[in-house]
Amino acid sequence: MRIYLIIVLSILFFSCKKEVAPNNESCSYKKVSVKKNKQKQNLNISILLDLSDRIDSVKFSNPSMEYYQRDLGYIESITKVFESHLMNKKTYSINDKIQLFIDPEPSDRALNKKITNLKIQFDKKNATKNKIKQTSIKYKEVCTDIYNTAISDRKYIGSNIRGFFKNKMNDYCIDNKYRNIVIILTDGYIFHKHDIIKSKNKTSYLTPKTIKGFGLNTEKWNKKMERHNYGFLSIDKKLENIEVLVLGINPSNNNPYEGEVIKAYWSKWLTEMSIKKFQLKTADLPTHIDDVINNFILN
Repeated sequence: MRIYLIIVLSILFFSCKKEVAPNNESCSYKKVSVKKNKQKQNLNISILLDLSDRIDSVKFSNPSMEYYQRDLGYIESITKVFESHLMNKKTYSINDKIQLFIDPEPSDRALNKKITNLKIQFDKKNATKNKIKQTSIKYKEVCTDIYNTAISDRKYIGSNIRGFFKNKMNDYCIDNKYRNIVIILTDGYIFHKHDIIKSKNKTSYLTPKTIKGFGLNTEKWNKKMERHNYGFLSIDKKLENIEVLVLGINPSNNNPYEGEVIKAYWSKWLTEMSIKKFQLKTADLPTHIDDVINNFILN
């Protein structure tokens, strides 16, 4: 009986020792939801491109690196992180997907077909090492075509970002079995010719002219914005099941507060849609944004 008691006490001692917290608190046990953790590990990544004239290397030239080249760098980082995520999972647990959107879609049918091929899903049946590594290669090739086509024909179709949130986000980007991440590559301004609405101090668009017209170009812009309730028009959607990362915000140099105003508009808008996790980053070199993308997706 004594030997049996010693064995039991030893098991309890070593079991508790493994669970001791760094602050030497007593051993505690947590009930872990395996199903919940598995769902969080399954990624559903959607990339939305803004193909407005912001990518025009003549109108908005940047000698350090053109903005469309930065976009391509961001996309490469996104797909590399996605690949890394897959490579670090057990084959039987892989169930992840990635896709790309342009709204409105290009008129080029061949290009649209290529974009369709960027809708990729991996599971335990097709997640070979070679296929996984083809993801970033495929995205780099097609996205380079997309930007080159848009810049060469100079028929910038813009980006109906608000319309995408309103009409397509729920149907295309949200799957309750996944952790849904939407990454938007844009300069932060929103404008589309088929969605120009103003109601009091709320608008469906945001341009440098809008910001200047509302007088949000002084050091007291924040108080004025709050007092007069400036912001984007609500789309009456609750999108609590997505996380949003906005990359490439590029404010006009004519207003020193422009970048802060743009981020305030976006923050207010995303919060109104019940989106709890989001980040807004200015257009920086891809090498600097790489860690931001990595941390956002894998954290």
